[in-house]
Amino acid sequence: MNIDDIIENQNNNNSKGHLIIISGPAGSGKSTVLKELFNFAEYKFSVSATTRKPRIGEIDGIDYKFISKEEFEQKISDGEMLEYVEYSDNYYGTLLKPVEKLLKEKYNVILEIEVEGALNVKEKFPESIMIFLTPPTYCELEKRLRSRGTESEEVINRRLERGKKEIKCIDKYDYIVINEINMHKKAAYDIHCIVEAEKNKISQEKAEKFLKEYFM
Repeated sequence: MNIDDIIENQNNNNSKGHLIIISGPAGSGKSTVLKELFNFAEYKFSVSATTRKPRIGEIDGIDYKFISKEEFEQKISDGEMLEYVEYSDNYYGTLLKPVEKLLKEKYNVILEIEVEGALNVKEKFPESIMIFLTPPTYCELEKRLRSRGTESEEVINRRLERGKKEIKCIDKYDYIVINEINMHKKAAYDIHCIVEAEKNKISQEKAEKFLKEYFM
């Protein structure tokens, strides 16, 4: 049996994919790091739903799934939201059924969501992998936000204050990945290594299954 056969066999033995939660303050580089992650490994990105209006250049089903407030609230009532938050008079959330479908198809699914939503998902999916992505320092975070040149001073200060609160929640996460200056490829690789390690993590059920097959 060659290495490709071993990898294929290992993948077939996984009953479903992993749910990976990525959080981090605005300016941490989540979009850039995830773009690198998707370049060298097969992951599926969960597109969030929102009730806000599309911005210029945004595409429905790619950037967000844009729905009405009435439809969103109906999905909440019907239990179709994995998690959701209300922010600036709009709802943002993750649709449950598409995520469950991808996991059953053995895909590793990425959720890029804020801390509040991440903790809600962890309650429903305790086996999910929670990763907090952040620049090395608060000063670097502020520098990155200001270098965008697209937001007012008021918005930047609000994002920085929110970032302080989010960073203080890192003890709720399983892993922290530091997105060093000009090292977004390494941050993406670190995330991938975490997921690969989790595939081989021992649980009682996995140990019993392995031992049963081992001595056949």
